Amino acid sequence: MFTSEKGVVEEWLSEFKTLPETSLPNYATNLKDKSSLVSSLYKVIQEPQSELLEPVCHQLFEFYRSGEEQLLRFTLQFLPELIWCYLAVSASRNVHSSGCIEALLLGVYNLEIVDKQGHSKVLSFTIPSLSKPSVYHEPSSIGSMALTESALSQHGLSKVVYSGPHPQREMLTAQNRFEVLTFLLLCYNAALTYMPSVSLQSLCQICSRICVCGYPRQHVRKYKGVSSRVPVSSGFMVQMLTGIYFAFYNGEWDLAQKALDDIIYRAQLELYPEPLLVANAIKASLPHGAMKSSKEGTRCIQVEITPTSSRISRNAVTSMSIRGHRWKRHEQPDNNNDTTELGILVIPEISVTNVAGERTGNGEKGRTLGEIDVQHIQGVQETATDPRTESKGLPEIRRQKSVRKMMEDGINSTGRVQF
Repeated sequence: MFTSEKGVVEEWLSEFKTLPETSLPNYATNLKDKSSLVSSLYKVIQEPQSELLEPVCHQLFEFYRSGEEQLLRFTLQFLPELIWCYLAVSASRNVHSSGCIEALLLGVYNLEIVDKQGHSKVLSFTIPSLSKPSVYHEPSSIGSMALTESALSQHGLSKVVYSGPHPQREMLTAQNRFEVLTFLLLCYNAALTYMPSVSLQSLCQICSRICVCGYPRQHVRKYKGVSSRVPVSSGFMVQMLTGIYFAFYNGEWDLAQKALDDIIYRAQLELYPEPLLVANAIKASLPHGAMKSSKEGTRCIQVEITPTSSRISRNAVTSMSIRGHRWKRHEQPDNNNDTTELGILVIPEISVTNVAGERTGNGEKGRTLGEIDVQHIQGVQETATDPRTESKGLPEIRRQKSVRKMMEDGINSTGRVQF
């Protein structure tokens, strides 16, 4: 550790001791922008024999119990590195050099398991039902399974998972070690959206180290330092996967992919079904190419939603279809009827000008067709033997009637003739 980095840490330690309580919010807001301080604190934590480790852990705990949200998140960002340092020291059986780190982890744990009134917390989570749509699935695409889930949800059998109450711990032992560390990772994952990129990088790196140390893959990864195996639990690995899944879509694709492969490698060796299930599900849902998302932009997970099917069938019976069916039925001629009845049906529909809504000329209002007109129209219609050719004969009827009208009136009205 360089002298300049040591001076930055010492200045940070002395500044907080002399800070008045009224200026604590402004101090907490400006603290996250001090990147040189954060990198120096990481180096202090990574050196178990450093003389600054104990005062740094003490001040981080003061930050956490101060009640200021920004100071609490500042302490949480170092949690993955603190967990790795504790596990590495425990694996080397040099427990005395990790006393201050163990005290910090126990202090954070005992603060998180109780509320502000000092009562034990009970965390609950309701498992979503597959019968209700979400951004991840549609019930219609599942088939018969959706009907089974729907029947269960109607009877109020939705499953709720509870966590707690957790007992207070005075020291970490081999029996309660991963119970405490799993809960601490759960608290870290609850604040993932506020963690900086350096904290996500640390999470991915320590997950890889924990999973491969003491195994042949350690030589492939070229990890030095700890050569003994670090024991892990199934629940602890699931919590690691939660943070890694977030890191995939927030600018840490390469490190997260390496950590995911190492967790699958360790879960296969330990025969842990839960981490294998979660890790393979994450791996199957990843896109083929690397996510080049911005570290400063909006943090989200892209999900492809299938389009919903049309609610109205194309063959649905509507008022228009019923009306159209009625018109087709009335338009079909009856071969048993007399030609006079056909003429009576057709005559009211004949338009002299073939223009809907056109005004009639003077003297044409109320004018009816004579007997000769009816016979002439009937003669034309009798030539159409096929009912489908009935509509083809109408323009010829109008044309003959218009010519005859011109001959009777003796008026050259070219606008009335229709060819």
